[in-house]
Amino acid sequence: MSLPTYSKRLPSGLAQNRHSLAISEQRRRGTALLDLTVSNPTECFETYPHSAINNALSQVRSFRYAPDPLGDLEARRAVCDYYKARHVTVSPEQIILTASTSEAYSYLFKLLCDPGDEVLIPIPSYPLFTYLGALESITTISYKMVYDGAWYLDFGSLRQAISPRTKAIVTVNPNNPTGTLLNPAERDQLLEIARKHELAIISDEVFADYNLGAKPFTATSLVGTTSAVSFVLNGLSKAAGMPQMKLAWIVLNGPEEERHGAMEGLEVIADTYLSVGTPVAKALPQLLAIGSKIRDEILGRVRSNLALLDAHLASAAAHRLHLDAGWSAMVQVPETQSEEEWVMGLIQEHSVVTQPGYFFDTDRGAYLVLSLITPPGVFENGVERIRAYVANHS
Repeated sequence: MSLPTYSKRLPSGLAQNRHSLAISEQRRRGTALLDLTVSNPTECFETYPHSAINNALSQVRSFRYAPDPLGDLEARRAVCDYYKARHVTVSPEQIILTASTSEAYSYLFKLLCDPGDEVLIPIPSYPLFTYLGALESITTISYKMVYDGAWYLDFGSLRQAISPRTKAIVTVNPNNPTGTLLNPAERDQLLEIARKHELAIISDEVFADYNLGAKPFTATSLVGTTSAVSFVLNGLSKAAGMPQMKLAWIVLNGPEEERHGAMEGLEVIADTYLSVGTPVAKALPQLLAIGSKIRDEILGRVRSNLALLDAHLASAAAHRLHLDAGWSAMVQVPETQSEEEWVMGLIQEHSVVTQPGYFFDTDRGAYLVLSLITPPGVFENGVERIRAYVANHS
């Protein structure tokens, strides 16, 4: 019997890599691993408000299906209130609801690109974009973030990446895993490049609430900017610490006439899928209120784990890279062995799970990426083992 031929849009080489195989082997042996990569708030906090979320959903009085391509109006007004609290004014007509930021990317790639077109993505960054692009039959072209004591956008690399097939620039603001926030000058230069080349900007701002420094939201976010068309993404997964609720949003910014045309196209796409469920949309105002307390707890965890990490690395042959925001930290370790040897050694010899920098397309050095929302006891024990391992391999 012949087998079906599957789409070339699916990624090749789906077998487990050495990293995941080593973790699986340790778990098969019954080894208790210290996982410093956990990033699921529902698993990381014993005080997670399950009952409050249940109560918010139980207060939904009507489950009548009244589909709106842009999403429930009251839910979109709740998103407007979210931004109003951050001193930015948007209207419900600028907002479209999706089930996730991944779905938001798929909408925007459908809106902006024909098959074979290109979207520019930053590196280092989360490796999701290559897969999302392939599934939409588009090509992702990288531009660089550069580190010299702080991360910054390499505009020469960005300009060089632009071609006649380029349709959009993705910026992750704050970046994951570097924790980089655009500064106002970078944001304005990015907008100018997009305007000059008639490109859209997709600004992924899911970690914007986890700002560890002094940069105000209005100085870094693209919400409310008008000089070029931009789409800002966020959602309950990070903004409220609720990945299980499956609701995200796109905020459309830019000149009014161009916004109108973009929203018409998005409305057709969203009307095709109608993916956001009624219960979560109706409960959104209450979920966002609950989420403000979750955010506070997450931010407190990030700050305390960051201080602990810095204290343990103070006299080590490894150091933490600067970050502005988010809940990941990058630790540079000596290049006495490869990144893969570092992470494999930690798994196999010390039962500590980290991520290598190459998972995020770092192009030089040896880095370990750690989640700063790891439960404190696990995090401290793991960092102590990292320090000991570094001492023995420096």
